[in-house]
Amino acid sequence: MKLPSKVTPFKRSILPFLPKLLELLSEKDYSINRLYDMVSKEMTINEFIDSLDCLFMLEKITITKEVLHYVERD
Repeated sequence: MKLPSKVTPFKRSILPFLPKLLELLSEKDYSINRLYDMVSKEMTINEFIDSLDCLFMLEKITITKEVLHYVERD
């Protein structure tokens, strides 16, 4: 997971991707494949997976039957 550090600037970390993913998920639930299709031009698959991991660890998203859900939208 690329987090900002002395070696990795903020813009090259995964943190700039988190708001975009949360914005999409705040509107409605998406399957993992569909969500990646929507952001694939902006990030690599590794950045996407790391971003989802980070959001999951922060308890901002959950996954149920391969569908991502934004927790705060409940």
